Amino acid sequence: MIFALYERREGVAVGDETRIVYDVEHDVAHRGAARVDGAAIVWALGGTVDDAALVAEVELDPGMEWVARCDRVDFPPAGIAYRHVHPGPGIRRLLFGQLTIESAAGAHTYRAGDAWFEDAEYPVLATASTTEDTAFVRVLLLPRELAGKRTIRYCDPADDERPKLQRATILLEHPIAL
Repeated sequence: MIFALYERREGVAVGDETRIVYDVEHDVAHRGAARVDGAAIVWALGGTVDDAALVAEVELDPGMEWVARCDRVDFPPAGIAYRHVHPGPGIRRLLFGQLTIESAAGAHTYRAGDAWFEDAEYPVLATASTTEDTAFVRVLLLPRELAGKRTIRYCDPADDERPKLQRATILLEHPIAL
């Protein structure tokens, strides 16, 4: 199934319940009928590739129930998310700052406006800019039993006890119909 992210710098109006719209200026997410007059980020499950900023192919077990979660993750300068995984795939988009993601594929530094995909159970280490606040917004596709629950799982159990400087804020969660 196609999972896509679209940039709408001049605003957007949608009525499609398969889309999640993030209003950049007001830091709020909508599902279904929504209108944003300024910059917006739109995620679509089953979207098209025509003008997408990022497209990923995802496999969701149709025998399971799923939710789409839109959340925002904020890091202070030099914040770090120790090597971890999530139980579902997601597309992230950096709002501001700088974030270096280290994975089996190597290290890549993302800057404001950049987007990236992380698959389910894909280990990453995220390190924020040392000089400025950093934040990204994402949509994760999660098994329904994880609705409202923390989904980060550290690869090294010792990291569970280390101080966490990043803060995730759930903006919207909604069941997905496959």
